[in-house]
Amino acid sequence: MPVVRSSEAVTHEIHGVRFVSYATPLTGSRELCAWRGEIPAGTRAPAHTVNREEIFHLLVGELLVTLDGETTPLAAGDTVIINPGATVAIENPADRTAISWVTTSIGLEAELADGTRITPPWAN
Repeated sequence: MPVVRSSEAVTHEIHGVRFVSYATPLTGSRELCAWRGEIPAGTRAPAHTVNREEIFHLLVGELLVTLDGETTPLAAGDTVIINPGATVAIENPADRTAISWVTTSIGLEAELADGTRITPPWAN
């Protein structure tokens, strides 16, 4: 039975955000990836277009999420469904770290506005 202990989770950092990876092919997942995102106060992550659906659930804090040009505030308990091909940007205007839980299928890639492609290890 694959069990990933919190002490075994792998941490990655990019664009000021910490991604704590739990479910990936390296930990025994065959279809899905899941991670905890820690978005510090004042962080504005760059807009990126995703090739896989993501389910983004806010556990703690408040965020502004811009999805395909439409910005909406999120509070703890809110979930955003990000469809393949959508462009998303996340900002934490609050004074404390926001914590999210994200799930997607294996193979997620993101493309930044400048054309840079990212294949995040927490989602592959």
